[in-house]
Amino acid sequence: MKLIDSLRAEFDHEAKTTRKHFERLPDDKLDWRPHEKSFTAAGLAGHIAECVGWTVPIFNEDGIDFDPKTYKPYKPESVADLLKTFDENVEKGQQALAAISEETLDELWSMKVMGRVVFERPKAAVFRDFALSHVIHHRGQLSVYLRLLGAAVPGSYGPSADEQG
Repeated sequence: MKLIDSLRAEFDHEAKTTRKHFERLPDDKLDWRPHEKSFTAAGLAGHIAECVGWTVPIFNEDGIDFDPKTYKPYKPESVADLLKTFDENVEKGQQALAAISEETLDELWSMKVMGRVVFERPKAAVFRDFALSHVIHHRGQLSVYLRLLGAAVPGSYGPSADEQG
């Protein structure tokens, strides 16, 4: 199997798993946070949806120049809004992944902050870190939020305690 095929399959699997977590998020608890330093549930879920959206610029651009002063994080107003945005980002990500070749994965991509290069790495590595691993990391946090909110936690790589007989 080629690396691009593996990345496409992994993206699809993680997107389906993440969507199941979003579907369990209680609409009336979006402003809840487990600690004052933590994301709100909406902030965390919105960040995960944004991470999926990074697939497009990773594969369609040579890099980004991030300006923290102008960045406005996506904060969903409802679970329906979150699912709509997430599904749109997944679809765009799938289209970006379908349009690239194996050679694209080795092209360099740079992350800048206000013009200063933070790193430059192959697109495959950036995609794995910024989109896939980042989503998995924050989805783990979201599963704890779901547990603390009393919602049934879906399994990610097998059944969860809520899905076992």
